[in-house]
Amino acid sequence: MRANSLQALGVGLIGTGFMGRAHALAFHNARTTFDLPFNLKLVALADADAARAQQCADSWGFERSHADWQQLINDPAVHLVAITTPNLLHFPMAMAAIEAGKAVYCEKPLAVSLEQAREMETAARDAGVVTRVGYNYQHNPMIGLAKQMIENGELGRIVSFQGEFCEDFMGDALSPWSWRCEEAHAGGALADLGSHLLAMARFLLGDIEAVCADAQTVHPQRPATRGSDEQRAISIDDQTYALLRFANGARGTFGSSWLKHGYKNHLSFEIGGTEGTLAFDQERLNELRLYRPGPPGRDGFQRILAGPQQPGYAAFCPAPGHQLGYNELKTLEVVELIQALGGHGTNGTDFAEAMEVERLATAIRIAAKEMRWVSVSDV
Repeated sequence: MRANSLQALGVGLIGTGFMGRAHALAFHNARTTFDLPFNLKLVALADADAARAQQCADSWGFERSHADWQQLINDPAVHLVAITTPNLLHFPMAMAAIEAGKAVYCEKPLAVSLEQAREMETAARDAGVVTRVGYNYQHNPMIGLAKQMIENGELGRIVSFQGEFCEDFMGDALSPWSWRCEEAHAGGALADLGSHLLAMARFLLGDIEAVCADAQTVHPQRPATRGSDEQRAISIDDQTYALLRFANGARGTFGSSWLKHGYKNHLSFEIGGTEGTLAFDQERLNELRLYRPGPPGRDGFQRILAGPQQPGYAAFCPAPGHQLGYNELKTLEVVELIQALGGHGTNGTDFAEAMEVERLATAIRIAAKEMRWVSVSDV
């Protein structure tokens, strides 16, 4: 069924963790804050724990719950399936939704392998369904401003990119094993954090042609559960670093780590051009720092604050400097998705673009394993 033929758009949400709640909030905020082409209806919520599914459905405003995600996909009132489960489940859930002819909104990374990502992209394209992947940081109004400045030539010719996404939630060697530590289920710091930075680099500067990389498992074992004496072997990366060659001629560096103490959401970049430098840090997501050469002794970085002049911001607040947050970015992502379902939006990360992020991450893994430069087009 084509979503743009509907007056009401039924939403089904799979997963009740942090991202499940973030999606639920985003759907609520989108329909109360923006004029949308559809009347959003929160139809169904699914979780393997039936009691939790019912509890969250009641709390988050969904009409009903399912303990089986396939039942949610089969629900005729569900037209859009939002997937917020561990990465391993993205593939079977998305493929089932696509087979049912339903739009898919999947959290990142798209899949646990490039082969899965390719199959998902092909299936979605052949079925003609709208897809989006949760790279919500790109929907920050300040990132939109950064892209505009770059494309307008305000930095001159772009020559460099230095990017880093670090957090410290796995910094303690005694932090227990979780599904994120299993290569077949997740993919380490590169997949969990680094995919956001790779998507951001592509969004701002375009294709990356070649990479050279190094990856490291700093803590080769972790407690099976918190406080347990049982140890589980770890093979995924705790940190990955890479050199990047962009198609536009720029050179860059990339880093992802979930061990870096003191950082909570340090998605950051500096982009250098022949006429200036632009810097951003997600921990200060409402500002950009811009440097353009000036008179000696009077040059320096300018701080640009978010405000209602940037698209999306004014829907939440009419005054500059009052700050948007993570959930507002998720709301803006949902709004773009809904506009796309109405035939009016093409700016979000769909399965085709998310597959390119997976291709790039795969190239980095190969480069790190084989200790050589890898052309992304060869992957």
